Amino acid sequence: MEDRKNHWENVFATKTEKEVSWFQTYPKTSMEFLELFNLPLDANIIDVGGGDSYFVDALLDKGYKNIYVLDISANAMQRAKKRLGSKAENVNWIISDITEFEPTVKFDFWHDRAAFHFLTNDVAINKYVSIAENSISKNGYLILGTFSENGPTKCSGLEIKQYNESSMSARFEIAFNRIKCVTEDHITPFNTVQNFLFCSFQKK
Repeated sequence: MEDRKNHWENVFATKTEKEVSWFQTYPKTSMEFLELFNLPLDANIIDVGGGDSYFVDALLDKGYKNIYVLDISANAMQRAKKRLGSKAENVNWIISDITEFEPTVKFDFWHDRAAFHFLTNDVAINKYVSIAENSISKNGYLILGTFSENGPTKCSGLEIKQYNESSMSARFEIAFNRIKCVTEDHITPFNTVQNFLFCSFQKK
């Protein structure tokens, strides 16, 4: 875990936001899922591995009041807070490895774009699934974005685990019903293409 934290602290200390492949100015697919489920503005929403992503900006712009951003990197959070200015005070910032996360609330919407796929062994994956199962409220939603089987095999120099619709669903089928999956070509700041799989689930 310490190696993982050091890796990400270094990434966010040495690269600008447009020097990382995952950068996007507006999280279109994520917001489309959010709008599909028509959540009330007081819903508890968490962005897992949110880093300095602009998903939190979009949530604040929509008027959501109970936003949580979790990331292993304090440097990433500092960047997001600096960008948001006084708006950052309206967000709950959590520095934690997701596999060690102990939430104090139940979440109505759990969003993860490209954190889950960095977990490559069954112990870590099962921990993540267990935490999600216990942290998401009944009928709450889980949105996961990972590299697809047509996507890269590495990101930021680290091995990742690719998923297809059935392999992702198999990880979560005990406590969740799958709603729908979509694939998306993400154009990086370097004009390369990364194929993502996004799947949505609802807690049973």
